[in-house]
Amino acid sequence: MRSHVRAMAPHAPAFVPAPRTVALVCASLAASLSFAVHAQSAAPATAATAAETTAAPAAPVTVAANTATSDNTTAAQLKTTVVTASRTEQKLADTLAATSVITREDIEQSQAQDLPTLLRGQAGVEIAQNGGFGTSASIFMRGAASNASLVLIDGVPVNSATTGTTNIAQIPVSQIDHIEIVRGNVSALYGSQAVGGVIQIFTRKGDGGPPRAYAEIGYGTNNTTQANAGIAGSFNDGKTNFSLDVSRFHTNGITAIDPRFYPKNVNPNRNGDDNTSVSASISQKLGDTWEVGVRLFQSDGSSSYDNAYGKPTDLNDTDARVRQISGYAKGNVTDKWSTRFSVTQGDDYSYNYLNGKGNGNFHTSSNQIDWGNEYAFMPDQKLIAGYTRLEQTVESSTNYGRNNRHVDSGYLGYEGTFGKHQVQANVRRDVYSDFGGANSYWVGYGYNLTQQWKLMANASDGFRAPTFNDLFYPGYGNPNLQPERSISKELGVQFNGGERLGLVKLTGFQTKYTNLIQGLTVFPYTASNVAKARVEGLELTYTGRPIFGVDVRASFTRQNPTDLDADKQLARRAKQFGSVGLSKRFDKFTVGGDVFYSGERYDSGGQHLGAYTLVNLQARYDIDKSWYVSAHLDNVFNKNYQTVYAYNTIGRAIYVTLGWKQF
Repeated sequence: MRSHVRAMAPHAPAFVPAPRTVALVCASLAASLSFAVHAQSAAPATAATAAETTAAPAAPVTVAANTATSDNTTAAQLKTTVVTASRTEQKLADTLAATSVITREDIEQSQAQDLPTLLRGQAGVEIAQNGGFGTSASIFMRGAASNASLVLIDGVPVNSATTGTTNIAQIPVSQIDHIEIVRGNVSALYGSQAVGGVIQIFTRKGDGGPPRAYAEIGYGTNNTTQANAGIAGSFNDGKTNFSLDVSRFHTNGITAIDPRFYPKNVNPNRNGDDNTSVSASISQKLGDTWEVGVRLFQSDGSSSYDNAYGKPTDLNDTDARVRQISGYAKGNVTDKWSTRFSVTQGDDYSYNYLNGKGNGNFHTSSNQIDWGNEYAFMPDQKLIAGYTRLEQTVESSTNYGRNNRHVDSGYLGYEGTFGKHQVQANVRRDVYSDFGGANSYWVGYGYNLTQQWKLMANASDGFRAPTFNDLFYPGYGNPNLQPERSISKELGVQFNGGERLGLVKLTGFQTKYTNLIQGLTVFPYTASNVAKARVEGLELTYTGRPIFGVDVRASFTRQNPTDLDADKQLARRAKQFGSVGLSKRFDKFTVGGDVFYSGERYDSGGQHLGAYTLVNLQARYDIDKSWYVSAHLDNVFNKNYQTVYAYNTIGRAIYVTLGWKQF
């Protein structure tokens, strides 16, 4: 089967016309920004409405945040508010689903060059990448398949309907305000693909303060250059918030495939990446509780990649685009009932070229409306209810026979606290136009033994809908497929020791998969619901400042991802992996480092992928209140390792950045 597989770095093609909506959004933003630049002052920030479940900040937005001036990142983490774990606002320490947050301060402290690198150190998350920056990257959350974890940008799905994956390699970290990661099955909240969990990316937006600008420029190994600049803030007495951020990234790259593995097929040239991206937002408060707004995110990338079955003179290139456009209105209907309505469009483009000639293209357009409601009928008791309509269209050089489908979804939820007891329950019904319906549920319970100790348990079932490749790809697709099913159980204990001792979570989990879609090994080789799998394990996370003012972030996962039919370890998933990050401020200096470990894995062809340990170091110096310089040394010991068989990874590399922010 020659399916749509991202073995390359996507790049947003300038030749793909943006829809009229983009022009309207940009015109509105341009007018607002023009007004903002000439504004003399701005009123203090007003309180955010709790009803916004797809764009509420998990922490105060820090435009051009200065990590070195944050005296207590641990305390900020403990007070963080999240929305992804239940579709309502709650403190991170109160979530019953296993949840983590990457703040803007964390991003700047890590100095990660791309999103796959940033996600690699998170609990339960494994990344496999086909080369260096910009190349295809896969996410495995708690052992689930790469197309069984949902990625959202400001609440908008931007995945490919043909592969089911999201092009995370082309989402630049400079555009990100914060990320919320929910591990484990939450299909009852978000539907298909949320079996492994949800990664929700929130782009930057105005924080209610006066307009402030910021900029960065950097250079590093392999002629890697990056630059970004933006402005964000508010005007109109704090009633109008806006943001605009643009970024540019280039690298000469490395050879994606080691030619020693395929000496007669692979071109040994460097596989570089170029990316240009923009994000923008504007929101307007109407009265005391209502707000309307629009958002735009677009990332355009161009990359080259290697083909293990080509010729050593072949030049393989790809252009790709990841885009989301959204508009919303939210507010309080009564003092107990809040509502939010949004209209969104997500796009995934991929245009491939062989020696300068077109070699296949794929475009998924996902249009969605969502109406969510929250009703606080008693203190510490609330109901949520909503309806979602998703329409997906595929345009491709491949004839799928059918190029569209729609999904109607309804969901209900309950959250309640009774003294020391906490309960969350969710149910959802999804009806697909191409194969039928699927139900899912999630129920969780928490018990506060003391003010510091808490026990948690949850059970759920979920599903993954077949992709267009599974259903309709010529010679492989099977329109009679049913969704994959899963049943999950978790049991955890949490210790909240405050700023000094930090937050510790230990979670045991098990997920059983049935009806997994797999190609038959005998004629007619079509996709069928024939496979079974099981993943069980323990997960430990810690965030704290236990000694000498050193911020510590650590996670470790021990799991057993098993293909039950073949009685072997699931491909590209390790039985143990983890990370430790440390940072410490000394006056104007901030220094830190990270250690990443992954146990041995096996690729889909049975090839052995050895265990590896990586060490990264970071440093930053604040020249004054506005200017700073930072540097990081990645893969300090030049470890040679692979996350995909035969594909190279970046060796020792150093990057330096000069930054400025308006004070």
